[in-house]
Amino acid sequence: MNRLKKYFKNKVNTDTLNVYFTAGFPEINQTTEIIKALDVAGADIIELGIPFSDPLADGPTIQKSSETAIENGMTIEKLFEQLVNIRDETQIPIVLMGYLNPVIQYGVERFIKDAAKVGVDGFIFPDLPLIEFKHEWEDLLKKEDLSFSFLVTPETEASRIVELDKNSSGFLYAVASSSTTGSSKTSVVEEKTKNYLNKLKELNLDNPILAGFGIKDKKMYRMINSLCDGAIIGSAFITHIKKNGAASSSIQQFISSIKE
Repeated sequence: MNRLKKYFKNKVNTDTLNVYFTAGFPEINQTTEIIKALDVAGADIIELGIPFSDPLADGPTIQKSSETAIENGMTIEKLFEQLVNIRDETQIPIVLMGYLNPVIQYGVERFIKDAAKVGVDGFIFPDLPLIEFKHEWEDLLKKEDLSFSFLVTPETEASRIVELDKNSSGFLYAVASSSTTGSSKTSVVEEKTKNYLNKLKELNLDNPILAGFGIKDKKMYRMINSLCDGAIIGSAFITHIKKNGAASSSIQQFISSIKE
């Protein structure tokens, strides 16, 4: 079974922490070391960003990390080279998050097959239309036993949420606020965010719900986990490793500040 699906199948009333970081940041050769350190530190899922020059859904912190990673020389080819032996060292679920342009240039079928070969468990592509997913991606993903997570927002209509949930596997990504990643303009502790996540729960969706965008400390992490199946933290972690470095001790410090 796919490691991501297996994680949720075996999960029993525990918090879930999904940590996002950009491949090739801060340094190009630190990707696998960060993955392993996050696993040891207590993260549950890795959301690994494929750097792109125009990441529309991301705020300045992730945009800058993507820019740095590209300057460092990170590409899809380089990322797969780095991940080729990762499953000899960790079984933590790994989900690739990115945008379609680099994947189209690489070749969709080639991308899916190569990702499966190196032990990737699933994908998140915010700019992939559902119709294109069903036409070009769905059968290939099933063949390789890879998951796909669609995003929903507070503005997404209930019927659309149900449709996206039925076409997701692994988990459904709930954008916790109407903003870019890392934004503090709309705090996830606001009542409307709680109402939004409660409404998602009331829909009795097929997939676990993970919420992200703006989660940056233990209080927010615990609140999100009380309302859905897990929390996604990205900008706060990238800010931490940019300031404090990506050594295992630094990563342990960050995870402990969130989970303990």
